[in-house]
Amino acid sequence: MGYFWTLMCHLHTLAGPVTMLLYPLYASVVAIETTDKLDDEQWLAYWIFYSFLTLMEMVLQPVLEWIPIWYDVKLIFVAWLVLPQFRGAAFIYDKFVRERIIKRYRESQQHHNKSPKGKSKTKFVDFITSKKGEHEAY
Repeated sequence: MGYFWTLMCHLHTLAGPVTMLLYPLYASVVAIETTDKLDDEQWLAYWIFYSFLTLMEMVLQPVLEWIPIWYDVKLIFVAWLVLPQFRGAAFIYDKFVRERIIKRYRESQQHHNKSPKGKSKTKFVDFITSKKGEHEAY
């Protein structure tokens, strides 16, 4: 039983870096080489969320030390973000982040960047908003 437990501890220790770094790095390189925009969006969103999670983890480290299952919860959450069956990173970006970015951008453009004709510049918003039928894979 001692050898099995040691093996499980080593696998648990390796699961984090493999799930959080190695597979996403490989998938990001593959996504760069494809012409599909959906995989680019998935991996760019993943790296944004992973960076945010890492930053929050650094800030909240004294609190997280008292939560014994934090590493397991983080591992499960990151697996959901990473696995292509779930596409969690793209889901969170589409459902929560994109609308807030568009809203803030439009508000700032209405107040700061009026063109001479009084119309606000919406090139960025047009660029990041999805076109009809673009995200039909969901």
